Amino acid sequence: MTSQTSQKAMLWIVAAGFFMQTLDTTIVNTALPAMARSLNETPLDMKPVVVAYTLTMAMFTPASGWLADRFGTRRVYFAAILIFVLGSLFCAGAQNLDQLVIARVIQGVGGSMLLPIGRLAVLRSVRGEQYIAALAFVSVAGQVGPIFGPVLGGWIVQSVAWHWIFLINVPVGAIGLLAVLRYLPDHTVGRAPPFDFVGCGLLSLCMVAFSLALDTPHEASHAAWSGSLFALSLLSALLYIPHARRRQNPLFRLALLREPNFSVGLAGNLVCRIGSGAVPFLMPLLLQLQMGYSPLHSGLMLLPAALAGVVAKRWIVPLVKRFGYDNFLLVNTVLVGGSIASFAAIAPGWPVGLAIAQLALFGATNSMQFAAMNSVTLKGLSVEDAGSGNSLFSMVQMLAIGLGVTIGGGLVSMFTAQMGVAGTAYRLAFFTVGMITLLSALVFRRLDVETLDKSRSPASVASR
Repeated sequence: MTSQTSQKAMLWIVAAGFFMQTLDTTIVNTALPAMARSLNETPLDMKPVVVAYTLTMAMFTPASGWLADRFGTRRVYFAAILIFVLGSLFCAGAQNLDQLVIARVIQGVGGSMLLPIGRLAVLRSVRGEQYIAALAFVSVAGQVGPIFGPVLGGWIVQSVAWHWIFLINVPVGAIGLLAVLRYLPDHTVGRAPPFDFVGCGLLSLCMVAFSLALDTPHEASHAAWSGSLFALSLLSALLYIPHARRRQNPLFRLALLREPNFSVGLAGNLVCRIGSGAVPFLMPLLLQLQMGYSPLHSGLMLLPAALAGVVAKRWIVPLVKRFGYDNFLLVNTVLVGGSIASFAAIAPGWPVGLAIAQLALFGATNSMQFAAMNSVTLKGLSVEDAGSGNSLFSMVQMLAIGLGVTIGGGLVSMFTAQMGVAGTAYRLAFFTVGMITLLSALVFRRLDVETLDKSRSPASVASR
């Protein structure tokens, strides 16, 4: 077999892993009402099914590079697929919500390594100009997953049973395992630098405690528990600072945060992505529970957002070149937040065509927002800090998705308890998370414009 054929096979393996990971991030959403009925839970109580997966990915992503250096890309990628497939089997066999959440955690452990290790394998195997083309090929899988996820999830639930949204990973994973053994190169560094387990543990504790604090019921009797979790989250974050100063190779160097645009980009991403993370969770629930749509119909309604997002990616470069990052992010953030808030108008009798237009506007502006935010956050980092900064940035992205689900679902529960009308509660929740997204425009006003203007070229805009 020629080296070119082996390289193509490797790219297909990495793309398939990326596809599975992104598909499972979106396919569950349209199935949540059916899963809730099967497990005798309310749909909003299914939030942990989504949050457990994204939060686990955020916690384990930083360790992926070290694992690949220590044990080799082939072994770790094989283990990632195997863990992901086993987690999928456990999800399909879950008999209650607790079992399903634990299974999603297992799935998240495997999913957290699929993209980073796959990208690392491409980096170490493909050189020169072919590397950009190879990454572009792999990134297509990340775009296809969110497009087909909601539709496929709705179709499977409606035609078979919700268990099969997890079981479809088994044959794909089995083929992937065989392909990894045959085609994926085994790049092993040998003596990997010591991993910062303490730092990773502190930041993971910070994220988990903060997420649980937000997910605590709003009754007065739970206020002390929620406050304790917030305090634990803050304490673990503060403890990381002296730990990072003492350690020679911390998980994330504190100097990262002294890069102004990186700090602003992290904060802006965290705030902005809360609204973007809430929409894929809340919209299928609104369409199925309040509008009476079938699972497949609700999945099809989300298709315009995904397709518009893919098309809009080609607009970001000329728009940034013409108006600059600061002006673009200011206007586009308003459009993203406004489109999310506009979902508050969707109710029984609302024109389908108008709802599709709203979702398409959200998909297009949200896609461009991600690309611009990613580029602003990472472009000013030094070569020394690029890998660490990208890892921290990935953690924040996954954390924000989980927070979006937690906050969005929590708002619906709170407004329903206060007003007694679920339909109104969904509308108020969409309006609120839209306003939260708009607040990120204030964060982006603190960008260092002079630094950004020095490199306003197409190559400087990140693809995702």
